[in-house]
Amino acid sequence: MGKIKRNESEAMTEDFQTDNAPRPVGLYPHAKRVGKFLFLSGVGPRKPNSDIIPGVKSDESGNIISHDIEAQCHSVFENVRIILEEAGSSWINLVDVTVFLTDMENDFEIYNRVYADYFKKNQPCRTTVEVSSLPTPIAIELKCIATVD
Repeated sequence: MGKIKRNESEAMTEDFQTDNAPRPVGLYPHAKRVGKFLFLSGVGPRKPNSDIIPGVKSDESGNIISHDIEAQCHSVFENVRIILEEAGSSWINLVDVTVFLTDMENDFEIYNRVYADYFKKNQPCRTTVEVSSLPTPIAIELKCIATVD
């Protein structure tokens, strides 16, 4: 799962990959531990080991015609939880969350409601930004920092 390596500053770093979260769409780990911090690469709502995106509806030509942001929120939060736990951290250890939405106007209210359900006990710092697109046809992506006990 994880691979330990030292960087030039001699600080211990450890990269984490898991088969239980969506495959990265580029050359990067799911997470990197540096000291007592765990940095997650961007995590989307795709289902592990597939290209299935919850809540996405396509026409017969494969063009995206709609998405269900609530379904994608639940899925992305589950993917983040899996990566955190497999890398030795947990949901309660999240300290910073950056959220990328592709449709702030239509999705923010629903996303904000679902987010509040998941973060009742732990309320990390949060930034939400709108982007014109993400690398796959997803509507939400999270970039997270957590501590490791």
